[in-house]
Amino acid sequence: MYVLGSTWFFTVNLTERRTNYLLVKKIDLLGAAFCDIKERKPYRINTVVIMPDHLHCIWTLPPGDRDFSMRWNLLKGHFSRAIPQGESISSSRSKRRERGL
Repeated sequence: MYVLGSTWFFTVNLTERRTNYLLVKKIDLLGAAFCDIKERKPYRINTVVIMPDHLHCIWTLPPGDRDFSMRWNLLKGHFSRAIPQGESISSSRSKRRERGL
Protein backbone atom coordinates (compact mmCIF):
# COMPACT_ATOMS: atom_id res chain seq x y z
CA MET A 1 0.00 0.00 0.00
CA TYR A 2 1.33 3.44 -0.94
CA VAL A 3 0.70 5.95 1.83
CA LEU A 4 0.79 9.66 1.04
CA GLY A 5 3.78 11.47 2.57
CA SER A 6 5.54 8.25 3.60
CA THR A 7 9.20 7.57 4.26
CA TRP A 8 10.88 5.05 1.93
CA PHE A 9 14.12 3.06 1.95
CA PHE A 10 15.78 2.35 -1.41
CA THR A 11 18.75 0.42 -2.73
CA VAL A 12 19.82 1.13 -6.31
CA ASN A 13 22.48 -0.99 -8.07
CA LEU A 14 24.54 -0.39 -11.17
CA THR A 15 24.98 -3.14 -13.73
CA GLU A 16 28.23 -5.12 -13.65
CA ARG A 17 28.66 -4.27 -9.96
CA ARG A 18 32.09 -5.87 -9.56
CA THR A 19 33.73 -3.56 -12.07
CA ASN A 20 31.50 -0.48 -12.11
CA TYR A 21 32.65 2.43 -9.90
CA LEU A 22 30.62 5.07 -11.68
CA LEU A 23 28.77 6.42 -8.64
CA VAL A 24 31.96 7.55 -6.92
CA LYS A 25 33.81 8.49 -10.11
CA LYS A 26 30.93 10.76 -11.12
CA ILE A 27 29.77 11.81 -7.64
CA ASP A 28 29.45 15.43 -8.79
CA LEU A 29 26.98 14.44 -11.53
CA LEU A 30 25.05 12.24 -9.12
CA GLY A 31 24.82 15.08 -6.59
CA ALA A 32 23.63 17.45 -9.30
CA ALA A 33 20.94 14.95 -10.32
CA PHE A 34 19.70 14.65 -6.72
CA CYS A 35 19.60 18.45 -6.35
CA ASP A 36 17.85 19.03 -9.67
CA ILE A 37 15.12 16.49 -9.01
CA LYS A 38 14.66 17.69 -5.44
CA GLU A 39 14.12 21.22 -6.79
CA ARG A 40 11.64 20.06 -9.44
CA LYS A 41 9.76 17.51 -7.33
CA PRO A 42 10.43 18.21 -3.62
CA TYR A 43 11.18 15.43 -1.16
CA ARG A 44 13.40 15.13 1.90
CA ILE A 45 16.58 13.09 1.74
CA ASN A 46 16.87 11.72 5.28
CA THR A 47 20.09 9.93 4.49
CA VAL A 48 22.06 8.62 1.55
CA VAL A 49 25.02 6.25 1.44
CA ILE A 50 26.86 6.14 -1.88
CA MET A 51 29.23 3.30 -2.65
CA PRO A 52 31.12 2.63 -5.89
CA ASP A 53 28.47 0.37 -7.41
CA HIS A 54 25.26 1.01 -5.48
CA LEU A 55 23.55 3.40 -3.11
CA HIS A 56 21.10 3.31 -0.23
CA CYS A 57 18.87 6.17 0.74
CA ILE A 58 15.86 7.09 2.81
CA TRP A 59 13.43 9.67 1.46
CA THR A 60 10.33 11.26 2.94
CA LEU A 61 7.80 12.51 0.45
CA PRO A 62 5.70 15.63 1.03
CA PRO A 63 2.23 15.29 2.54
CA GLY A 64 -0.22 14.28 -0.16
CA ASP A 65 2.47 12.75 -2.39
CA ARG A 66 3.43 9.11 -2.93
CA ASP A 67 5.15 9.19 -6.32
CA PHE A 68 8.69 8.10 -5.51
CA SER A 69 8.96 6.11 -8.76
CA MET A 70 8.62 9.24 -10.89
CA ARG A 71 11.43 10.87 -8.89
CA TRP A 72 13.68 7.84 -9.41
CA ASN A 73 12.88 7.86 -13.12
CA LEU A 74 13.82 11.54 -13.38
CA LEU A 75 16.95 11.08 -11.26
CA LYS A 76 18.24 8.10 -13.23
CA GLY A 77 17.52 9.87 -16.51
CA HIS A 78 19.32 13.04 -15.40
CA PHE A 79 22.37 11.09 -14.25
CA SER A 80 22.58 8.76 -17.26
CA ARG A 81 22.25 11.62 -19.77
CA ALA A 82 25.21 13.36 -18.08
CA ILE A 83 27.48 10.30 -18.53
CA PRO A 84 29.17 9.90 -21.94
CA GLN A 85 27.93 6.86 -23.82
CA GLY A 86 30.24 3.99 -24.61
CA GLU A 87 29.23 1.15 -22.31
CA SER A 88 28.27 -2.26 -23.62
CA ILE A 89 24.49 -2.51 -24.08
CA SER A 90 22.49 -5.70 -24.57
CA SER A 91 20.02 -5.87 -27.44
CA SER A 92 17.08 -5.97 -25.01
CA ARG A 93 18.28 -2.76 -23.30
CA SER A 94 18.87 -1.18 -26.67
CA LYS A 95 15.31 -1.96 -27.78
CA ARG A 96 13.98 -0.27 -24.61
CA ARG A 97 16.38 2.68 -25.15
CA GLU A 98 18.10 1.95 -21.82
CA ARG A 99 21.71 2.62 -20.91
CA GLY A 100 24.00 -0.08 -19.58
CA LEU A 101 24.61 1.69 -16.29
